[in-house]
Amino acid sequence: MSSIWEHHAKHLGELVNAKDELQAHLFLEQLMLFPVDIQDKIISEISSMSSCKTEDISLIISFYASRV
Repeated sequence: MSSIWEHHAKHLGELVNAKDELQAHLFLEQLMLFPVDIQDKIISEISSMSSCKTEDISLIISFYASRV
């Protein structure tokens, strides 16, 4: 995983853990121009994780980035 993806994943994990959904949406929109429905899916998947590991978050972002 590149250091850029790792940084983005860490920041997104912090926003989700803080339950700051608005900022998480804005971050995803700025990061990859994800549509709102995809943002919801990403945040939902991260929120449902028992522990938000940076590597797992990065994999989720990468998965959806390849589909946009």
